[in-house]
Amino acid sequence: MKKYIIVFFLLIFYQQNAQDQIESKMTLSEFLGYVKNYHPIVKQANLMINNSESKLLKARGAFDPKIEVDYDKKQFKDKEYFNKLNASFKIPTWYGVEFKANYEENDGLFLNPEANVPLDGLYSAGVSVSIARGFLMNERMASLKQAKFFLNQAKEDQQILVNEILYNASLSYFNWLQTYNEKKVFEDFLENASIRFQGTKRAFQQGDKPAIDTLEAGITLQTRKLNLEKARIKLIKSSLELSNFLWLNDDTPVELQDNIIPDIEAINNVDTTFNIALFNNADFDIENHPKIRSLNFKRESLDIDKRLKMNSLLPKLDVQYNFLTENRNQINSFNANDFKGGIKFSMPLFLRKERGDLKLAKIKLRDINFENESTKVIISNKVNAIQQELESYGIQTNYTENIVRDYGVLLKAEERKFFLGESSLFLVNSRESKLIDSKLKAIDLENKFFKAKASLFKAAVISIAE
Repeated sequence: MKKYIIVFFLLIFYQQNAQDQIESKMTLSEFLGYVKNYHPIVKQANLMINNSESKLLKARGAFDPKIEVDYDKKQFKDKEYFNKLNASFKIPTWYGVEFKANYEENDGLFLNPEANVPLDGLYSAGVSVSIARGFLMNERMASLKQAKFFLNQAKEDQQILVNEILYNASLSYFNWLQTYNEKKVFEDFLENASIRFQGTKRAFQQGDKPAIDTLEAGITLQTRKLNLEKARIKLIKSSLELSNFLWLNDDTPVELQDNIIPDIEAINNVDTTFNIALFNNADFDIENHPKIRSLNFKRESLDIDKRLKMNSLLPKLDVQYNFLTENRNQINSFNANDFKGGIKFSMPLFLRKERGDLKLAKIKLRDINFENESTKVIISNKVNAIQQELESYGIQTNYTENIVRDYGVLLKAEERKFFLGESSLFLVNSRESKLIDSKLKAIDLENKFFKAKASLFKAAVISIAE
């Protein structure tokens, strides 16, 4: 965390005088660390887990013990029609069983005869059971199990979303690095063009060079200035795009300052930053991929839903039995002959709604199975393609480096011949243009190589170190 604080001060505090500014390097690792810790969308991704945890808490609430008190009284013209009190304590359990303790006290002039109880009230304790539908699977059980799967799924989806943000942020960093390197190339060759123009001008004044060489050298100098200005604007735009990912802990956006520069040696650390240094296809387990794990948790949730729909095909048979007593202090006062019980049975004749719900649940389950298998193939092929692409970029880089080196040798040789009077300024400029193009192509190839590394990081959904 200390290194992120240091970078923060480098981003905020800088000298006003451009000549006195000290360039400070911001590495890819530091930048992604900032994004992972402070970017609002990353924080938003964390809310997915908080949301699922809240749903899990809500589902567990269906098994909370409950106290109920029902008091009803009617009095009219100094007559107490009735005064009824019914208090109960219920404990729902995992299966379709509910334990219940109850106290009932009723009196009044016009009390329903079935509500008559002893003067000190009537105590009862008993149990209600769903014997068929709702015993092995019911709404409360299904909701709790699904909430647990949703929480695990949210953790996998959160990792995928954070990985997506870090991937987009790394692309912005690589574009920033590319435009910075391009600007440095044009700065170097602007200096070469300026030196060549001054030398040609002096040679013309001394009568050693024709005026047309001075004109050509001047055109080349202006062209280099134009290219540098274009590169400067591209760098500014890429810096602003990079700033979209820079935030402070209090959700305050940060603008990248001019004295902050990218790490031009990023190629040495990119594998370590993305945690892909030891990645290979042989050790890549597709079953542990966050996307596949997320789909598996979703499938488990849909399987619970299917089991619930299958259970709904059973008839509804609820049985309850309550012992009754006047004395709450003596448990042995319960008498099997003093009880209140009942049976409730119901069942649709055709079960069309239940059978339709079950078919829909099976269709959803088959759909997620197809998606799971298809996603495995897509991810595996994508990872394989990216690795082959990276191998190709390694070969292309070697060729490009050789081309740049050889063009540099040609340019130096042509400049030497030019100052010896054995060549022309046109040939020198032509050699230099070829070298510039080859360097720009090398920078562009490096950018593609970096983006391929980031694509591997994204495709495999690899976590970076804190």
